[in-house]
Amino acid sequence: MMIMFRRLRSLHARLCHINSKMESVKKVKASGYETVAVPSNGLSADVTVDLRSDTVTKPGTAMRLAMAEAQVGDDVFREDPTVIELEAKVARTLGKAAGLFVTSGTMGNFISAMIHCNERGSEMIVGDQSHMFRYEQGNASQFGGIHSNQVKNNDDGTFDINGVVDRIRPDDIHDPITKLIAVENSHNRCGGRVMPLNWLDQLGKCAKEHNIPLHMDGARVFNAAIALEQPVSRIVKDFDSVSVCLSKGLGAPFGSVIVGSVDFVEKARRLRKAIGGGLRQAGILAGAGIYCLDHMVDRLRDDHEHAKIIARMINNLSSQRAFVNYDDVETNIVMVRVIGINITAFCKRLAIVEQNERDTIGSLVSVKCLPWSETSTRLVTHADISKEMAVQAAEKICYVIKGTKEV
Repeated sequence: MMIMFRRLRSLHARLCHINSKMESVKKVKASGYETVAVPSNGLSADVTVDLRSDTVTKPGTAMRLAMAEAQVGDDVFREDPTVIELEAKVARTLGKAAGLFVTSGTMGNFISAMIHCNERGSEMIVGDQSHMFRYEQGNASQFGGIHSNQVKNNDDGTFDINGVVDRIRPDDIHDPITKLIAVENSHNRCGGRVMPLNWLDQLGKCAKEHNIPLHMDGARVFNAAIALEQPVSRIVKDFDSVSVCLSKGLGAPFGSVIVGSVDFVEKARRLRKAIGGGLRQAGILAGAGIYCLDHMVDRLRDDHEHAKIIARMINNLSSQRAFVNYDDVETNIVMVRVIGINITAFCKRLAIVEQNERDTIGSLVSVKCLPWSETSTRLVTHADISKEMAVQAAEKICYVIKGTKEV
């Protein structure tokens, strides 16, 4: 009994230590994806506008029908005709030879990095504000032995190409080997900014001169194409691989597609299987992706316009405590900056409704958003947000900003 007691006491001590470590993790700065607990005051909103992300969209009737009617087979055996059609369609749209359906953008980026950085001790150059560096758990290093060399992102998501050249390693046994340069377009943490074509062209020339492959994290590359009024194939022409997300602005419930050469995709297929990404009757999911490519790309313009409506209304307040740089809103993301306001309390207040709001703004509107940093929140428009809802959300945000002394 004494031995058992000692073991239990030892286990309890270890669990307390783990809990202590977890608590310390919870106290770190907001990264943009922490859920905010909203206290209830008993009132229900007339309308809820969810601006946390464009990943929150739900399939409509037509998309569900496309999923239900999709022909299926075992995709690991390459027998799912709908998956094959989706992969070919994305590859053709982006001007690449082949494509591979994967579970997520994170998986697509990871597989791409692993293929390009194909020996341990390799290095990839990434932006210091990129999704690959900040939000993918360091998976390239954790599982792939790939070192990340971060170049500073400018406010518009670009980085200094001369700075990239400076980071390309010499042929020296003391250094890792530079095997990849990665770009994000449009850029999430930089507020949905779009990489200019001339900058992409210069980067492509630089990469070719140094014989280094280029990968694009194109989770929202269709947003970039709409903003630039250019075919997406023009944007990615110099890139050896691209990861495209179907479940963000395009509105599918699942998946991404990575594209590149036939050899690249064959290697990607093998690696996908190794990390548990092989799918069976995935045509049900691929059917949604095909529907999105056929019906959801052009309507991204609506998301961009709705984002501009929200930004314009906030900007027109001319508040010194919460504001938007309207000129920075290029796609479907609006970054609201605050000064002297607790950002978590601000986001909670946006989600809560109070009875007097009906008299002031006409309805009880709950706006869902997340603390993006200690001084900002990110608002993302998407297919489930109408123009009317965008206006209602902006009215609620402006109402709360005017009363920020109480926040």
